[in-house]
Amino acid sequence: MSERDVMEYEVVVVGAGPSGLAAAIRLKQLNPEISVCVIEKGSTVGAHILSGAVIDPSPLDALLPGWRDNPPSICVPAKEDEFWWLNKTGGRKLPTPPQLNNHGNFIVSLGATCAWLATQAEALGVEIYPGFAAAETLFGDQGEVVGVRIGDMGIAKDGSHKDGYTLGIDIRAKLTVFSEGARGHLTKQLVKRFKLDADCDPQTYSIGIKELWQLPPGRVDAGRIVHTFGWPADTATYGGSFLYHLDKDRVAIGYVTGLDYQDAQLSPFELFQQYKHHPHVKPLLEGGTVVSYGARAIAAGGYQSLPKCEMPGAMLVGDTAGLLNVPKIKGTHQALRSGMLAAEHWHELQTAAGFDQRLRQSAVVAELKKVRNFKPGFHKGLWFGMINSGLETATAGLLPWTLHNHADAEQLKKVATYTPPERDFVSEKTLPPRDRLASVFYASTAHEEDQPVHLKVADTNICITRCAEEYQNPCTRFCPAGVYEIAQDENGKRLQINAANCVHCKTCDIKDPYQIINWVTPEGGSGPNYQNL
Repeated sequence: MSERDVMEYEVVVVGAGPSGLAAAIRLKQLNPEISVCVIEKGSTVGAHILSGAVIDPSPLDALLPGWRDNPPSICVPAKEDEFWWLNKTGGRKLPTPPQLNNHGNFIVSLGATCAWLATQAEALGVEIYPGFAAAETLFGDQGEVVGVRIGDMGIAKDGSHKDGYTLGIDIRAKLTVFSEGARGHLTKQLVKRFKLDADCDPQTYSIGIKELWQLPPGRVDAGRIVHTFGWPADTATYGGSFLYHLDKDRVAIGYVTGLDYQDAQLSPFELFQQYKHHPHVKPLLEGGTVVSYGARAIAAGGYQSLPKCEMPGAMLVGDTAGLLNVPKIKGTHQALRSGMLAAEHWHELQTAAGFDQRLRQSAVVAELKKVRNFKPGFHKGLWFGMINSGLETATAGLLPWTLHNHADAEQLKKVATYTPPERDFVSEKTLPPRDRLASVFYASTAHEEDQPVHLKVADTNICITRCAEEYQNPCTRFCPAGVYEIAQDENGKRLQINAANCVHCKTCDIKDPYQIINWVTPEGGSGPNYQNL
């Protein structure tokens, strides 16, 4: 076997999301001579990017002052906000919380925005390589991060080399910026190796499921923004929806479920389906067609779950670090700011040391501190959460206490000890797609059937014994793509992993109550190919 090729840069960025691309752009703005490489596991930049997304444009104004003259392909000025509490048959419009005031903001496709940002980066001389999946972190003699290894391509499930086998590449750099998004595969290992979470709460997450719809002419009011809470979630489950009216008769619709839920019988996908059949929503969608579908974990722990964001030779930025502002339902502006800050720190000091302190003293973390109690308050139920969020808002985060987060995997209750609430669901569901397998079609996800399974289950016997008895296999419900299935054959029950369905949301890695599922990077270019999500 030939030796691996080695590529050397001053800075390598892992992940072409908003934080990584902002870091790359700012580095080249500060020093056009610096060599910067961005690697992206998706087949194209934006293929794996999913967000609501309404963005605060102020960081873009700072990064690319003339961007409004040449905006991304989907960029609709926000026009009006609505905030609703729903029950099964109707609801009540409430005053819009100040955090959801979107005056001056823009509705975008974050995938299309990242593709647009990539062109800005390349124009400055940044080298961007989609289809390059970082499979390992490289370490130097002193244990410092010195780059990443791109995984080998063309390996069969049995470990043999298929036709077209390609040996991976080592990309070495003085600085590695990890911008993998929520629950990054390499970041998870680095947090453990460098004990980056020693002084913070466990990170907590939500799952966001989203569709893009093309509707008949005349229904869409471009710029209208609607958020809801209440039905179909019960009062013990954190959940809410978004409905964003775009241009060209399109709407973006989605549902977010906190992964700290307790009911092992709950399906976040079913909550989304129920929401689409609410009387306020169904008439809007009827007669329309689905363009795209996807799902993604969202880091929602905020201030108290922020890990140390530096280690020798590397930094964490964006959703990898967990910088989402939950009540504002926005993380893109935080991602852009953190990427720019990382670039400025490296440009000035040529070291990662001190970046964590600089980040914590910045507007990025100050914004998180003001809303630190919002999400953990809802762990005590809807009504406590609403009262608590009102106090947080009224005091601008100056309350003298900090509520704490707990790992999502520990929150599920065993079925023998928990009675699910009466959910009052709609029984007749007519809007497409009606199940998870049909939805995966609209994610355009693709993995070679013969490549090694990238969902590693440490002990599948637990799945058909303890988990079946204690939790009735919640993986068959919390996965939004139908990856996990309990199959029956002549030898009895077994766990079947339909890895080709995976949309890389990482929910299984987060919510599995035994923490025996490990999501690892598949071959580069595999996974979803989202269209304008």
